[in-house]
Amino acid sequence: MKFRSFAAIVFLLASVLTSASGQALRKPSPTREPKGAMSKKPDSSKRYLPEIRTQEDFDLMARVYHQNTPYVLPHVMFVIDRRSKNKIYYINSQKYRFHKDFLIANYLVLKNTDFFQDIYIKENRRFIVGTIAWQKPVGRFTFEFWDGDLIPAEQIKNTFDVIKSTFFEKVAFKPNSTRQDEFSAKLGIERITSDEISRNQEYLALNTGKGVGRVHIIEKLDDTVEIGYNEIIVLNEVPISLPPVAGIIVTKPSTPLSHINLLAKGWGIPNAYIKGADELFRELDGKWIELETTLTEYSFKPAGKDVLDKYLEQQKELGKVFKAPPSDLNVAGLATLVELRKKDSIAYGAKAANLGEVRSARIPRVIVPKGFAVPFSAYVDFMRSNGLEEKIEDFYYDYNFVHNPVMRRQKLEAFRDEIQKGRFDPVLKEQILAKWRTDLGGEGVFIRSSSNAEDIPDFSGAGLYTTVPNVTGEDAVIEAVKTVWASLWNFEAYEARERNFITHSGTYMGVLIQVGVNMDSSGVLITKDPFDRDNKEAIYISAKRGLGIKVVEGKKIAEQILFSKRSNAVQVLTRSGEDTLLTFDESGGVKEVPITGSRNVLTDAVARRLADAGAAIKRAFGNRLEQDIEWGYKDGQIFILQSRPFIEN
Repeated sequence: MKFRSFAAIVFLLASVLTSASGQALRKPSPTREPKGAMSKKPDSSKRYLPEIRTQEDFDLMARVYHQNTPYVLPHVMFVIDRRSKNKIYYINSQKYRFHKDFLIANYLVLKNTDFFQDIYIKENRRFIVGTIAWQKPVGRFTFEFWDGDLIPAEQIKNTFDVIKSTFFEKVAFKPNSTRQDEFSAKLGIERITSDEISRNQEYLALNTGKGVGRVHIIEKLDDTVEIGYNEIIVLNEVPISLPPVAGIIVTKPSTPLSHINLLAKGWGIPNAYIKGADELFRELDGKWIELETTLTEYSFKPAGKDVLDKYLEQQKELGKVFKAPPSDLNVAGLATLVELRKKDSIAYGAKAANLGEVRSARIPRVIVPKGFAVPFSAYVDFMRSNGLEEKIEDFYYDYNFVHNPVMRRQKLEAFRDEIQKGRFDPVLKEQILAKWRTDLGGEGVFIRSSSNAEDIPDFSGAGLYTTVPNVTGEDAVIEAVKTVWASLWNFEAYEARERNFITHSGTYMGVLIQVGVNMDSSGVLITKDPFDRDNKEAIYISAKRGLGIKVVEGKKIAEQILFSKRSNAVQVLTRSGEDTLLTFDESGGVKEVPITGSRNVLTDAVARRLADAGAAIKRAFGNRLEQDIEWGYKDGQIFILQSRPFIEN
């Protein structure tokens, strides 16, 4: 079963050698590596070189694994921009961990790009990404692509030609999959296979380290397989991505430069190719072991009680124990934004409380639309009176719910439907409708989530819960409140809480009911450059015409702007790629309408006003935490719709 509390962890560890358990996940942090090749200051401040003409150039850009050993692997990532006449970037691989980091930091792609699809899967891709490495066993430079890259044959040849004209030595192609091998066989280019580099190899340390975890042999990784952060997984195939785990063993040779191996280095976990590992570890499946991988060998042994006790303490220190976010269920009654302050987040949720704080700051030329909040206690009363609270506990003892993501998605959908059909307290109903009619004039409103598991310093919860826009009728208002309550049990929200060790039974949903404004333009503002931490005192703005719902969803390219306080300059990174906008529907809700005319969304003057508003909001919250702000603009007025701490990935 999944970990739900400290007591659950203790019980699990006490019975560790006989039970199969532990499925809690946590979001990866692939840009951080506690030790190794990325821990030192880069040799060069340059982001990339357009060509590498000497060994010194290569060394300046290269990241090196296993220095001063027989397994030394100096390598440089590269990107080829097919749209810019095959311009090549030899990336400073001491500075950027992944190709994606480089592309985002240099504004070549948007942060919300579907990177795997656009870079690795689509045939007509803009960018070709790969790595050049010095292969010491054969004394040659090779270039290679990720194992799962579906790069067409002509683009392999194109890469070979571009590197040939910009690199100081001959470079051979190293296929990393059967598909790449077959596609490149007839191209007439020199190739060096993994087999030639590691002939007769039965073991290869992809990352050296020690770890404690439960062995989980995975025959085929698909969406029915649950992976826990405390597992040492044995894989027959290398997947596109993984959540953080305690260790990785692959049964087939894998390139040390694959995405998964780079993630493993970032997590500091043991990671190795072990021939026949699925059979070697068969009797240990489901049991806890200590695993160590060194450059020359691997070793493992059953984890005894002393090791597991120490492991438990380490997990507690790392915060890997389920905790409930702060809450106060004793507070009843509706509260207007005028009445709310940041401290009220424990009863009404951070979204509503933070907006109350912004409103009280009285920032010049900034408006927070009128609204009021429904406290957590109302949600709890509704769940209890409809007999729904007990069903939450039942989930934890349902094997299919815990271990099968497909079944979990279905059961959560059915649970949300039960919430939607639940009986609404008539007294609360009349209170909400009365306040809507008197305080908000019965206007169309946005009914939004304001839980205790969103907009908090270590968990933004962005995009997890449901907003119902432009609600115009009495019955619709009440149904929308239930929709927001039910969205606490959205599949994505449940999974995110699991990964971040937030207990479900201690998570409650508040509701913010706020006057809707049919914006001319909307977007997101971050009080820093989210793509380049070295770009100090910059403010990032993303903007679209109309309502900003799709800005948050990231479904279409927005206008992106950087405002530099140092130079007082507005830099346009991308113009909007939208051909439609969202606007209010006269009958309630929103509709999509075509756009004509200029694609420019913001003037320099409005961008500067937004930057000033962002800085003022940051000061209102103590000037310590960067803010992630949703804004709107209409008829010369700036409206603030949300402010939360900006959470780095």
